[in-house]
Amino acid sequence: MTAELAAAEAGRDFIRDIVQADLESGKHSQVVTRFPPEPNGYLHIGHAKSIALNFGIAQEFSGRCHLRFDDTNPTKEEQEYIDSIQADVKWLGYDWGSNLFFASDYFERLYGWAEDLIRAGHAYVDDQSQEEIRASRGTLTEPGRNSPFRDRSVEDNLDLFRRMKAGEFPNGARVLRAKIDMASGNINLRDPVLYRILHASHPRTGDKWSIYPSYDYAHGQSDAIEGITHSICTLEFEDHRPLYEWLLDKLPVPSKPRQYEFARLNLTFTLLSKRVLTELVRGGHVAGWDDPRMPTIAGLKRRGVPAAAIREFVKRIGVAKANSVVDVGMLEFSIREVLNRTALRRMAVLRPLKVVIENYPQGQVEELEAVNHPDDPGAGTRKIKFGRELYIERDDFMENPPKKFFRLSPGNEVRLRYAYFIKCREAVKNAAGDIVELRCTYDPATKGGNAPEGRKVKATMHWLSAEHSVPVELRLYNQLFTTPSPDAANFAADLNPQSLEVLTDARVEPAALGNSSDVMQFERQGYFVRDRDSAPDRPVFNRTIGLRDTFAKEVGKT
Repeated sequence: MTAELAAAEAGRDFIRDIVQADLESGKHSQVVTRFPPEPNGYLHIGHAKSIALNFGIAQEFSGRCHLRFDDTNPTKEEQEYIDSIQADVKWLGYDWGSNLFFASDYFERLYGWAEDLIRAGHAYVDDQSQEEIRASRGTLTEPGRNSPFRDRSVEDNLDLFRRMKAGEFPNGARVLRAKIDMASGNINLRDPVLYRILHASHPRTGDKWSIYPSYDYAHGQSDAIEGITHSICTLEFEDHRPLYEWLLDKLPVPSKPRQYEFARLNLTFTLLSKRVLTELVRGGHVAGWDDPRMPTIAGLKRRGVPAAAIREFVKRIGVAKANSVVDVGMLEFSIREVLNRTALRRMAVLRPLKVVIENYPQGQVEELEAVNHPDDPGAGTRKIKFGRELYIERDDFMENPPKKFFRLSPGNEVRLRYAYFIKCREAVKNAAGDIVELRCTYDPATKGGNAPEGRKVKATMHWLSAEHSVPVELRLYNQLFTTPSPDAANFAADLNPQSLEVLTDARVEPAALGNSSDVMQFERQGYFVRDRDSAPDRPVFNRTIGLRDTFAKEVGKT
């Protein structure tokens, strides 16, 4: 994405104001930001906000943004996640160029600095178990207790730390802790853990290391190594900033980045906890990280959501300091707004009901002209075939309609889009009493919507030729959760049993089988995109989003 486009998509916010002031004052000559994901899962819509902010600021102010993987926990990290994160960032429209880094690139340097802390009396090896450390840390109202190993000599600490590095001790036997203040009002400063023993193979360093740095220790020092000027984090890291600054002050780092916090994204009907997303996948509640019901970038992409819509959504919600919950309707509005401008129109019948036009000549087929986009003449037109036997939407017919039902019913006349007026004469039923076919007549003088003698109809319906339409599978996706505020602790109880409806006998016009990557509007139905599960003889389409928010209305009734 170009700098001009980035500037056009950006709004003003307190972080951009800080960056501009720092550049104008000469504090920094160039802005350097970073997006630092942990490669232990797929990115989600919340990450998109951070991506747009970090990369957007770099583009707007002619700086650079690094993509850095904070890969300090090898037991949860996989190459699959690294690959997916890079693909998602690029799909969103951002590029880190040559600035791809990994915290594991700095493991040697981080280890050396840890020894510096020990020599200066700012770190010690603690033999307490994880449970003992947690119990002695205190509470928000009570100070913690010093470890019995806090006053070990520098020599003993160095010896033990080097033996930890050499793999001499089992997992959990010892940790390296910063020596700060066990009575601090900020629990993060109560001698936090800097290194733990972990005998695990790392995706990039293999079995070289038996100890790994904590996120808090690796993060700030990685920022300093890379010359980050503005380290932008979500609000939960605000209480970690004093530790971030303490470490930078105590170590011979090459630069002193500053951390700034903003409110993370929270959406109604959505959980963005990586733990929950992982359990959704592992528990088989969804079909994978890119299931179109998932709030992951990969899931949104597979569902057909345009990257431009996500960027527009992020711009709309802005960057604030206070946490809040955004109505998912705002995301859906952004999706509809972009797709309404860009999606070509096609016709599809989700639940077909056969129509036989009795006075239309047997064997005759004619081609009618249909526009590809009503607001874009440059999109051109296409030909659709019309014959004696058609399909209409089953919901477009009622045998005994209520007063304000204007679609097809016995004796009522409607317009078929691009075609003719038809009138229903008879509804044919099977032995069970179900309507299986409609017998209708058409008026040849009404071709193209003409209304001879000033006749008026109150409904225009879509349709398909029975002979020339194509059978497809349609997957209709709804919200994954039934409640606006699903319970992360018991998310399974809030899962929506109607989050996916599969229609196996739907029909589309042949023109819908063109470009497999383009989202189309199936007229009167919604926006759909062809799924990768499609086979040559069985196309599959995912519903990206409906033309209006019917799900919220249904939830409101319950």
